[in-house]
Amino acid sequence: MERPAWAPPGIDITVPSVARIYDYYLGGSHNFEVDREAARRAMEFMPGLPKVMQSNRAFMRRAVRHAVAEGVTQFLDIGSGIPTFGNVHEIARAATPDARVVYVDHDPVAVEHSRAVLADDERTGVIAADLREPGSVLTAPETTELLDLDRPVALLLIAVLHFLEDQDEPHRAVAELRDALAPGSLLILTHASYEGIPLTEEQAGGTVGVYREIRNPLVMRSREEVTRFFDGFELVEPGVVNLARWRPEGPVELEDPYAFSGFAGVGRKA
Repeated sequence: MERPAWAPPGIDITVPSVARIYDYYLGGSHNFEVDREAARRAMEFMPGLPKVMQSNRAFMRRAVRHAVAEGVTQFLDIGSGIPTFGNVHEIARAATPDARVVYVDHDPVAVEHSRAVLADDERTGVIAADLREPGSVLTAPETTELLDLDRPVALLLIAVLHFLEDQDEPHRAVAELRDALAPGSLLILTHASYEGIPLTEEQAGGTVGVYREIRNPLVMRSREEVTRFFDGFELVEPGVVNLARWRPEGPVELEDPYAFSGFAGVGRKA
């Protein structure tokens, strides 16, 4: 298998990565054949997966603009993936030129590519770290130099918590991050769920099986379970809702049914 010039040395290009699979769904070019093959297998069960990812990104853009409108200009994006058009710093800067963003991922390709893309941007930082270890994110030089944790920060956990099993203690990780943030900070998250998908749970379960096979278990949680991540935050209207229903900018009725898959929400720390 030929190694592309952009692939960092030491990357095993025979093992699929969720960040690169997501990049493929979004039409990106930083993925390998092994990622595309896993994505196509998942789409055999759930053909609308690219639409789900587009809806996920559209929510992220609306939520970032909401954060800026609320006066929040600092962003900590954990599980940020491979930078594609319309990333957090681009959306935030369009609304406020002084926005600062720290991107965090544990996928080496996502980290290296982010660093290459953002090398000349002094108001963004990129950290190689894991959501399961919030301390390593909070104490990283990029975080402490770029973000003032005594002022409100928007914490983005977009399509990442569903890759943490209960034994990984995802609620503890979110609570630890929440406790480090100033009052007025926002939690912006999306999460996969069987609720809202226009398929039976059995059909959608085929996609979950593909992720399990590539050693990235996809944990589907209920609306109630997703809402628990907002403990200690006041939910912003309309609360925890299907992706396309969070403050849509156009007529939702005309959307592809897959746009309603999974849950999204924004909470404010009191």
